[in-house]
Amino acid sequence: MQAHQASLAGVLVFRPTPHHDDRGLFTRTFDLAAAGEHGLPEFIQDSQSRSRRGTVRGMHGRSGAGEAKLVRCARGAVLDVLVDARPGSPTFGRHEAFRLDDVTFDNLYVPPGLLHGFQALTEQADVCYRIDRAHDPAQDLAVRYDDPELAIEWPLPVAAISQRDLTAGSWRELRHALTS
Repeated sequence: MQAHQASLAGVLVFRPTPHHDDRGLFTRTFDLAAAGEHGLPEFIQDSQSRSRRGTVRGMHGRSGAGEAKLVRCARGAVLDVLVDARPGSPTFGRHEAFRLDDVTFDNLYVPPGLLHGFQALTEQADVCYRIDRAHDPAQDLAVRYDDPELAIEWPLPVAAISQRDLTAGSWRELRHALTS
């Protein structure tokens, strides 16, 4: 797996090398040695979501120590968006978008302290997450997907979104809480 640095501090994209033949393809979706070479944490949980075209999930994060994630799209395609919510980071407050799909099989490393969300671009999109710590709902953070200060450009009209995401707070409120 080859890795390259994204523009947000600490974010990495790992690209495997799929092997194609007349049966289809085979690719390695995770390599512990490659992860270790780049200082990734040990992941303790795997999760998967399935979304229909236009669905937005996010923007979510964790307070305290945060959580690291390794995210990939196993079926279909998504626009995956990260927002740097680490007050001491040189890229604090910036966001970056990545296309994750079942063609390139990119794995996106999301370090602790970033907000994460995505929009399904295909009729169905399965997103798989490796997470480095157990979920504690008391540490959940959320910012509205359409926050005007973040100005994230979602490529499709929003077809579905959870009530939790619709009632999430603003980036301004979270930024103030993080920097006070």
